[in-house]
Amino acid sequence: MTSRTLLALGAALLAVSAGVASADGGSASAVGWIDGGTADAAAWTPTPQPTGDAEPARVSSAKLKRVDVIELDAESLVMRHGSKTVTDASMRDSRTTVSLLNRLLGTPSRSQTAEGDGGECFPAGTTYTWGGAIRVAALSTPADLGNAVEIRILRDHVRSRSGDDIELTGPHGVQVGDDIGDRIARAPKADRMSFGSDDAQAWQLLLAEGWTATDSSDRGSAASPSASATASADPDDSGTNGVSALTDDTTVTVLGSPMPVHAQRSC
Repeated sequence: MTSRTLLALGAALLAVSAGVASADGGSASAVGWIDGGTADAAAWTPTPQPTGDAEPARVSSAKLKRVDVIELDAESLVMRHGSKTVTDASMRDSRTTVSLLNRLLGTPSRSQTAEGDGGECFPAGTTYTWGGAIRVAALSTPADLGNAVEIRILRDHVRSRSGDDIELTGPHGVQVGDDIGDRIARAPKADRMSFGSDDAQAWQLLLAEGWTATDSSDRGSAASPSASATASADPDDSGTNGVSALTDDTTVTVLGSPMPVHAQRSC
Protein backbone atom coordinates (compact mmCIF):
# COMPACT_ATOMS: atom_id res chain seq x y z
CA MET A 1 0.00 0.00 0.00
CA THR A 2 1.30 3.44 -0.84
CA SER A 3 1.92 6.09 1.80
CA ARG A 4 -0.70 8.25 0.08
CA THR A 5 -3.39 5.62 0.63
CA LEU A 6 -2.35 5.14 4.25
CA LEU A 7 -2.61 8.87 4.82
CA ALA A 8 -6.00 8.93 3.17
CA LEU A 9 -7.32 6.09 5.30
CA GLY A 10 -5.80 7.69 8.38
CA ALA A 11 -7.57 10.94 7.59
CA ALA A 12 -10.84 9.08 7.15
CA LEU A 13 -10.51 7.45 10.53
CA LEU A 14 -9.53 10.67 12.26
CA ALA A 15 -12.81 12.06 11.04
CA VAL A 16 -14.65 9.22 12.78
CA SER A 17 -12.56 9.06 15.96
CA ALA A 18 -10.72 5.90 14.97
CA GLY A 19 -7.35 7.56 15.34
CA VAL A 20 -4.53 6.88 12.88
CA ALA A 21 -3.43 4.24 10.41
CA SER A 22 -1.51 1.37 11.91
CA ALA A 23 -0.44 -2.13 10.97
CA ASP A 24 -2.20 -5.00 12.71
CA GLY A 25 -0.55 -8.40 12.41
CA GLY A 26 -1.95 -10.57 9.66
CA SER A 27 -3.89 -7.82 7.96
CA ALA A 28 -2.65 -6.00 4.91
CA SER A 29 -4.16 -2.74 6.08
CA ALA A 30 -5.63 -3.06 9.54
CA VAL A 31 -6.43 0.56 10.21
CA GLY A 32 -7.92 1.29 13.60
CA TRP A 33 -7.18 2.30 17.12
CA ILE A 34 -3.75 2.26 18.68
CA ASP A 35 -3.37 0.13 21.78
CA GLY A 36 -1.70 2.60 24.08
CA GLY A 37 0.91 0.84 26.19
CA THR A 38 1.12 -2.76 27.35
CA ALA A 39 -2.16 -4.61 27.26
CA ASP A 40 -3.41 -5.82 30.62
CA ALA A 41 -4.49 -9.43 30.40
CA ALA A 42 -6.93 -9.02 33.26
CA ALA A 43 -10.56 -8.72 32.22
CA TRP A 44 -12.14 -5.37 32.93
CA THR A 45 -15.79 -4.43 33.12
CA PRO A 46 -16.61 -0.97 31.79
CA THR A 47 -18.46 1.57 33.84
CA PRO A 48 -22.19 1.00 33.36
CA GLN A 49 -23.55 3.20 30.59
CA PRO A 50 -27.11 4.39 30.00
CA THR A 51 -28.76 1.81 27.78
CA GLY A 52 -31.57 3.95 26.37
CA ASP A 53 -34.29 1.64 25.12
CA ALA A 54 -31.93 -1.33 24.91
CA GLU A 55 -32.34 -4.32 27.21
CA PRO A 56 -29.30 -6.33 28.34
CA ALA A 57 -28.90 -9.46 26.25
CA ARG A 58 -29.32 -12.71 28.18
CA VAL A 59 -28.14 -15.92 26.58
CA SER A 60 -26.96 -19.21 28.04
CA SER A 61 -23.37 -20.32 27.65
CA ALA A 62 -24.53 -23.37 25.67
CA LYS A 63 -26.34 -21.21 23.12
CA LEU A 64 -23.54 -18.65 22.96
CA LYS A 65 -21.03 -21.42 22.25
CA ARG A 66 -22.93 -22.21 19.03
CA VAL A 67 -22.26 -18.77 17.52
CA ASP A 68 -20.37 -19.04 14.23
CA VAL A 69 -21.03 -15.57 12.74
CA ILE A 70 -20.76 -12.09 14.25
CA GLU A 71 -22.30 -9.31 12.16
CA LEU A 72 -21.60 -5.63 12.78
CA ASP A 73 -24.91 -3.95 12.15
CA ALA A 74 -25.54 -0.20 12.09
CA GLU A 75 -26.30 -0.01 15.83
CA SER A 76 -25.58 -3.45 17.26
CA LEU A 77 -23.49 -6.60 17.15
CA VAL A 78 -25.57 -9.56 16.00
CA MET A 79 -24.38 -13.06 16.93
CA ARG A 80 -25.72 -15.88 14.80
CA HIS A 81 -25.65 -19.64 14.40
CA GLY A 82 -26.05 -20.04 10.66
CA SER A 83 -29.02 -17.86 9.72
CA LYS A 84 -30.49 -17.93 13.22
CA THR A 85 -29.89 -15.04 15.62
CA VAL A 86 -28.56 -16.24 18.96
CA THR A 87 -28.36 -12.80 20.58
CA ASP A 88 -27.44 -9.23 19.84
CA ALA A 89 -25.88 -6.39 21.79
CA SER A 90 -26.92 -2.79 21.41
CA MET A 91 -24.04 -0.36 20.94
CA ARG A 92 -25.79 1.83 23.49
CA ASP A 93 -24.82 -0.74 26.14
CA SER A 94 -21.07 -1.11 26.57
CA ARG A 95 -21.31 -3.54 29.49
CA THR A 96 -23.33 -6.10 27.57
CA THR A 97 -21.28 -5.75 24.38
CA VAL A 98 -17.96 -6.33 26.14
CA SER A 99 -19.38 -9.05 28.39
CA LEU A 100 -20.77 -11.09 25.49
CA LEU A 101 -17.52 -10.85 23.55
CA ASN A 102 -15.54 -11.86 26.65
CA ARG A 103 -17.73 -14.93 27.11
CA LEU A 104 -17.52 -15.89 23.45
CA LEU A 105 -13.94 -14.97 22.55
CA GLY A 106 -12.04 -14.99 25.84
CA THR A 107 -10.02 -12.29 27.56
CA PRO A 108 -9.03 -9.40 25.26
CA SER A 109 -6.00 -7.18 25.32
CA ARG A 110 -6.99 -3.75 26.54
CA SER A 111 -5.71 -0.23 26.93
CA GLN A 112 -6.93 2.87 28.68
CA THR A 113 -7.08 6.02 26.62
CA ALA A 114 -7.52 9.63 27.59
CA GLU A 115 -9.29 11.98 25.21
CA GLY A 116 -7.02 12.59 22.23
CA ASP A 117 -4.60 9.71 22.92
CA GLY A 118 -5.25 8.02 19.60
CA GLY A 119 -5.78 11.14 17.52
CA GLU A 120 -7.43 14.52 17.60
CA CYS A 121 -10.95 13.10 17.86
CA PHE A 122 -10.20 9.95 19.83
CA PRO A 123 -12.56 9.60 22.83
CA ALA A 124 -11.61 8.76 26.37
CA GLY A 125 -12.38 5.20 27.42
CA THR A 126 -11.06 1.65 27.29
CA THR A 127 -10.19 -0.17 24.08
CA TYR A 128 -10.53 -3.96 23.90
CA THR A 129 -9.02 -6.09 21.14
CA TRP A 130 -9.84 -9.76 20.51
CA GLY A 131 -7.39 -11.65 18.31
CA GLY A 132 -6.40 -8.56 16.35
CA ALA A 133 -9.81 -8.89 14.69
CA ILE A 134 -12.39 -6.94 16.71
CA ARG A 135 -11.73 -3.67 18.52
CA VAL A 136 -14.30 -2.12 20.83
CA ALA A 137 -13.78 1.30 22.37
CA ALA A 138 -16.02 1.60 25.44
CA LEU A 139 -16.51 5.34 25.87
CA SER A 140 -16.25 7.02 29.26
CA THR A 141 -19.42 8.97 28.46
CA PRO A 142 -21.99 8.28 25.74
CA ALA A 143 -21.40 10.09 22.45
CA ASP A 144 -23.80 12.64 21.03
CA LEU A 145 -25.44 9.95 18.91
CA GLY A 146 -26.18 7.86 21.99
CA ASN A 147 -23.64 5.09 21.38
CA ALA A 148 -21.58 3.86 24.32
CA VAL A 149 -19.10 1.93 22.16
CA GLU A 150 -17.37 2.31 18.81
CA ILE A 151 -16.53 -0.92 16.98
CA ARG A 152 -14.04 -1.79 14.24
CA ILE A 153 -13.64 -5.20 12.53
CA LEU A 154 -10.14 -5.75 11.11
CA ARG A 155 -10.24 -9.38 9.86
CA ASP A 156 -12.70 -11.80 8.32
CA HIS A 157 -12.68 -14.22 11.26
CA VAL A 158 -11.73 -14.55 14.90
CA ARG A 159 -11.03 -17.57 17.10
CA SER A 160 -13.57 -18.34 19.81
CA ARG A 161 -12.74 -19.21 23.41
CA SER A 162 -13.24 -22.87 22.49
CA GLY A 163 -10.92 -22.64 19.46
CA ASP A 164 -13.53 -22.50 16.69
CA ASP A 165 -13.41 -19.95 13.87
CA ILE A 166 -16.15 -17.34 13.88
CA GLU A 167 -16.87 -15.35 10.72
CA LEU A 168 -16.89 -11.56 11.03
CA THR A 169 -19.10 -9.61 8.65
CA GLY A 170 -20.86 -6.36 8.05
CA PRO A 171 -24.36 -6.01 6.58
CA HIS A 172 -25.11 -8.10 3.48
CA GLY A 173 -22.19 -10.42 4.28
CA VAL A 174 -19.44 -7.92 3.45
CA GLN A 175 -16.12 -9.01 4.98
CA VAL A 176 -12.60 -7.66 5.33
CA GLY A 177 -10.73 -8.84 2.22
CA ASP A 178 -13.74 -8.69 -0.10
CA ASP A 179 -13.60 -6.69 -3.31
CA ILE A 180 -16.62 -4.36 -3.33
CA GLY A 181 -15.87 -2.45 -6.51
CA ASP A 182 -19.34 -3.15 -7.91
CA ARG A 183 -21.01 -1.92 -4.72
CA ILE A 184 -18.96 1.26 -4.77
CA ALA A 185 -19.81 1.90 -8.42
CA ARG A 186 -23.54 1.38 -7.82
CA ALA A 187 -23.76 3.32 -4.55
CA PRO A 188 -25.28 6.82 -4.48
CA LYS A 189 -22.66 9.55 -4.10
CA ALA A 190 -24.20 10.40 -0.72
CA ASP A 191 -23.18 6.95 0.57
CA ARG A 192 -19.54 6.94 -0.52
CA MET A 193 -16.43 9.07 -0.18
CA SER A 194 -13.11 8.82 -1.98
CA PHE A 195 -9.89 9.40 -0.05
CA GLY A 196 -7.47 8.28 -2.71
CA SER A 197 -6.01 9.59 -5.94
CA ASP A 198 -5.64 8.34 -9.50
CA ASP A 199 -2.84 5.95 -8.55
CA ALA A 200 -3.99 5.00 -5.05
CA GLN A 201 -7.72 4.71 -4.51
CA ALA A 202 -9.31 4.49 -1.08
CA TRP A 203 -13.00 4.60 -0.29
CA GLN A 204 -15.51 4.74 2.51
CA LEU A 205 -18.83 3.12 1.65
CA LEU A 206 -21.88 3.30 3.91
CA LEU A 207 -23.30 -0.22 4.16
CA ALA A 208 -26.27 0.46 6.44
CA GLU A 209 -27.63 3.70 7.79
CA GLY A 210 -28.20 4.24 11.51
CA TRP A 211 -27.35 6.59 14.37
CA THR A 212 -29.58 9.55 13.65
CA ALA A 213 -28.25 12.50 15.63
CA THR A 214 -30.14 13.00 18.88
CA ASP A 215 -30.66 15.92 21.20
CA SER A 216 -28.56 15.19 24.28
CA SER A 217 -31.30 16.69 26.45
CA ASP A 218 -33.42 13.65 25.61
CA ARG A 219 -30.93 11.39 27.40
CA GLY A 220 -30.53 13.30 30.65
CA SER A 221 -27.44 14.58 32.41
CA ALA A 222 -25.60 11.25 32.08
CA ALA A 223 -25.35 11.73 28.34
CA SER A 224 -22.63 14.35 28.30
CA PRO A 225 -21.15 14.76 24.82
CA SER A 226 -17.83 13.04 24.28
CA ALA A 227 -15.11 13.96 21.80
CA SER A 228 -16.13 10.94 19.76
CA ALA A 229 -16.43 11.69 16.10
CA THR A 230 -20.00 10.91 16.10
CA ALA A 231 -20.83 14.35 14.83
CA SER A 232 -23.01 17.07 16.28
CA ALA A 233 -26.78 17.00 16.59
CA ASP A 234 -26.98 19.44 13.68
CA PRO A 235 -27.93 17.33 10.63
CA ASP A 236 -26.07 19.76 8.38
CA ASP A 237 -22.84 18.86 10.19
CA SER A 238 -23.30 15.19 11.00
CA GLY A 239 -23.56 13.67 7.53
CA THR A 240 -25.03 10.17 7.44
CA ASN A 241 -24.00 7.74 10.18
CA GLY A 242 -24.05 3.97 10.23
CA VAL A 243 -21.78 1.01 9.56
CA SER A 244 -19.21 1.57 6.81
CA ALA A 245 -16.48 -0.25 4.92
CA LEU A 246 -13.08 1.36 4.39
CA THR A 247 -11.11 0.13 1.41
CA ASP A 248 -7.67 0.09 -0.13
CA ASP A 249 -8.62 0.52 -3.78
CA THR A 250 -11.82 -1.57 -3.71
CA THR A 251 -10.72 -4.21 -1.17
CA VAL A 252 -12.27 -3.93 2.29
CA THR A 253 -9.73 -3.32 5.05
CA VAL A 254 -11.95 -2.16 7.93
CA LEU A 255 -15.61 -2.39 8.88
CA GLY A 256 -16.70 0.17 11.45
CA SER A 257 -19.64 1.70 13.27
CA PRO A 258 -20.60 4.40 13.95
CA MET A 259 -18.87 6.06 11.01
CA PRO A 260 -20.29 9.17 9.31
CA VAL A 261 -20.19 9.80 5.57
CA HIS A 262 -19.83 13.39 4.33
CA ALA A 263 -19.77 14.89 7.82
CA GLN A 264 -18.95 18.59 7.82
CA ARG A 265 -17.23 18.45 11.20
CA SER A 266 -14.20 16.38 12.18
CA CYS A 267 -15.28 16.05 15.81
